[in-house]
Amino acid sequence: MASNMDTLVTVFGGSGFLGRHVVRALCKRDYRIRVAVRRPELAGHLQPMGKVGQIHAVQANVRYPASIEAAMRDSHVAINLVGILAEGGAQTFDAVQGQGAETVAKAAGAVGARMVHVSAIGADENSPSRYASAKAAGEKAVLSALPSATIMRPSVVFGPEDQFTNRFAALARMSPALPLIGGGVTRLQPVYVGDVATAIADAVDGKTKAGATYELGGPEVLTMREIMEIILATAERHRMLVSLPFELAKLQAMFLQFAPGALKLTPDQVILLRSDNVVSDAAKAAGLTLEGLGITPDSLEAIAPQYLWRFRAAGQFQKKSA
Repeated sequence: MASNMDTLVTVFGGSGFLGRHVVRALCKRDYRIRVAVRRPELAGHLQPMGKVGQIHAVQANVRYPASIEAAMRDSHVAINLVGILAEGGAQTFDAVQGQGAETVAKAAGAVGARMVHVSAIGADENSPSRYASAKAAGEKAVLSALPSATIMRPSVVFGPEDQFTNRFAALARMSPALPLIGGGVTRLQPVYVGDVATAIADAVDGKTKAGATYELGGPEVLTMREIMEIILATAERHRMLVSLPFELAKLQAMFLQFAPGALKLTPDQVILLRSDNVVSDAAKAAGLTLEGLGITPDSLEAIAPQYLWRFRAAGQFQKKSA
C-alpha cells in the first residue's frame, strides 16, 4: 500500500499566513512538501513543522510561468494559496489572482497533477471590487485549464498571524476609537485558519468532489460591530466604536492606502465591506462546506484569546477584572 510519503505536494504561497497552517496539516499526514515562494530564504520557519527532508522550499513567482513549471516538476498535487490584499507595483490583482492562478493550473495539468485552488467568498466577476473580480477570474481560469480542480472559498480567515483581528487589536492599542465602516452592519462568517488548512489537506487526501467549489465559514455569522466587540473584549481594551459612512471611508482610504501596518486601508477594501461575506444556502444544501467535510469549525471567541492576549495592557499577566 502506497504511503503519503510517495506523494509530492507543491504549495504555492506556502510561507504565508494560511500557508504555514496548510504545510503543518500536510506534514501531519506525512506528505512530501515543496513550498514554492518568491523568497525561499525567508521560509525557514516552516522546517520545524516536518521531519528532516520532508519540506523543501524553491523559488517561484506566479508572474513567471517558467518558474511555476519548474516548481511543479514531478509533483502530484498543486495547492495555490497565492493572493494579495492590496496591489503594489507589478503585483496587481489581475496578475496574481487572475493570470497567476491560470499559470499554476496549466502547469499542474501539464504534469497530470491534481489541484486545490484557494479563492474567497465574494469572488464575483461582476463585483465593483477589483480584488473580488480578479478572484472570480482566477477560479474561471483554473477550472477552464483543469476542470477537476477543487476550489476553496473561505470567508475572512482569522488566526495567530492574521491581518484581521491582529490589525484591529493593534489599532485599539494606539487609538481611543475604532471606525465601523458603513455602520458595522456588514455580515461576515469568520473562519479559523486551522479549519481551512484541514479542509485543504482533506482535498489533498481526495475527500472533496472534483470540480466542486467549497465555501468555508465559521460556526457564527457576525456583523463587523460584533467582531470588533469580541476583539476589544478579548484584548481587554475599552474603545469607542464610531460609525463611518462608506463614502467617507472611501475618501479616507485614498490616503490610508499609503499608510504602514495596521493603519493601511484601500478604497477596494471599503468596496468589499459593502457586501456580506457568508456561506451561501446553495453551498450548505450541496454539502460543500466545512461541516460537509466532517469538520466542526471553531469560533472566533474560542480561538482569539489564545493569541490576542498580547494586546492587553499587561499581556498574559493582565489581572482579570472582578
